[in-house]
Amino acid sequence: MTTTTFFIPSVNLMGSGCLADAARTIQSRGWTRALVVTDAPLVRTGLVARVTELLGAHGVTSIVFDHVKPNPNVANVVDGLAVLQANACDFVISLGGGSPHDCAKAIALVAANGGAITDYEGVDKSARPQLPLVAINTTAGTASEMTRFCIITDDARHVKMAIVDKHTTPVLSVNDPDLMLGMPPALTAATGMDALTHAIEAYVSTAATPITDACALQAAGLIARHLRSAVSDGSNLEAREQMAYAQFLAGMAFNNASLGYVHAMAHQLGGFYDLPHGVCNAILLPHVQAFNARVAAPRLGQVARAMGVDVTGLDDAAAAQACLQAIRALAADVGIPAGVGQLGAREADIPTLAANAMKDACGLTNPVQPSFDEVCAIFRAAL
Repeated sequence: MTTTTFFIPSVNLMGSGCLADAARTIQSRGWTRALVVTDAPLVRTGLVARVTELLGAHGVTSIVFDHVKPNPNVANVVDGLAVLQANACDFVISLGGGSPHDCAKAIALVAANGGAITDYEGVDKSARPQLPLVAINTTAGTASEMTRFCIITDDARHVKMAIVDKHTTPVLSVNDPDLMLGMPPALTAATGMDALTHAIEAYVSTAATPITDACALQAAGLIARHLRSAVSDGSNLEAREQMAYAQFLAGMAFNNASLGYVHAMAHQLGGFYDLPHGVCNAILLPHVQAFNARVAAPRLGQVARAMGVDVTGLDDAAAAQACLQAIRALAADVGIPAGVGQLGAREADIPTLAANAMKDACGLTNPVQPSFDEVCAIFRAAL
């Protein structure tokens, strides 16, 4: 028998109003000087000021670093680290979606371990835990607030580095759906489909366990039931809360079962063209799973059932096709583009994209290891 390890933050706050609980928890830990890693749009909405004022009321001084790009890069990490060191911050808060969370993880990891973030590409390359990180989530999709995954773009190579390291796990995650009410429809759709990708890739992963399976299937069901409502009515607190639970469950699944070639390929599109990660995942998801169906059809049929599809009487192949149809229908209903060609991806670049995808750590647990030609074919099908 093989042994498994289940990674998750030690404390996870969820539910409407839990931001206040987070401030009290931070105060109880004795941290006093936070580097708040976020992005300019959240500053403009006033959310950053709301959080820093709450922290101030609990004895915490905030230094805001708001230069995080949608696809955070090495320069973001260098700049944020300089701000942290210049202000002698004793912990880090990430506020936002996957981009601030990933950038904050990278800053906190290098702060504790030295060197450059490029030194930590791959699996468990660090020697010491990162500076304490509190991840306050404002989207429902990436689950970066509770995972050991950190994705940083290396502009010099035009690739997204996958840093998978137990030392990047936040010590506290916060999912307050009140903070998600202002998320625009397109971002709601992209992050929601990102969460669905996490759930499905974890479920068909070669590292799946009964624990990750339970999380993945529950996540897929919640997303199928609530994503359309969250996109169509962003003020629907029930839909927001259920999507927050869904993305967290999907995070629990992939944080421990890892991912597959949807992410391995999406990382290349994001790094090469600076495209939105969730949209790339959503477009690639049915194409990669169609390839995986040669060995994963029974599991895809279970996903279809979890998503509310009646697969009674269908054989495994037909049930898997029903799963792909359900994925495509959900993506279309929430406004995901039909192909990555609409986002600017070019057929001439596919050999480079495919070669880089085959080096991505996320592909290691895909249920089938594709050849270079097969990865190229999937990219072409997704154009």
